[in-house]
Amino acid sequence: MFTHVYFGSNDLAKSKAFYDAALGALGYGAQPFSDIGYVYPSEGGALVIAPPADGQPATFANGHTLGLGAANYDAVDAFHAAGIAAGGSSEGAPGFRPNSPGNMYGAYLRDPDGNKICAYAPNVGPRD
Repeated sequence: MFTHVYFGSNDLAKSKAFYDAALGALGYGAQPFSDIGYVYPSEGGALVIAPPADGQPATFANGHTLGLGAANYDAVDAFHAAGIAAGGSSEGAPGFRPNSPGNMYGAYLRDPDGNKICAYAPNVGPRD
């Protein structure tokens, strides 16, 4: 359904460090994007980080969350830990989410510009 998500950044170096860590834990890596930012491609779409196209400061959207798929519980844990270590903040520690379809295992972060992202893995049973 989606081709890409574009997050504006006010500090591209901080954003890249955060996304390299958090998305790297999920198996995604950065590539240059039009000499202005970076793109993290996947089979189903891409995440772009770059300054806003209108030249104004980047702001985050209240109520917006970008959800990412994770292979397993360990990948969710690694995503959360790596994102915090790289300058992000926690918006919800790893754990089962009773309000998600199938009580999936997920975690939430804010990037350095305040955008909210999460990673979810299918519930395959108790967390060991």
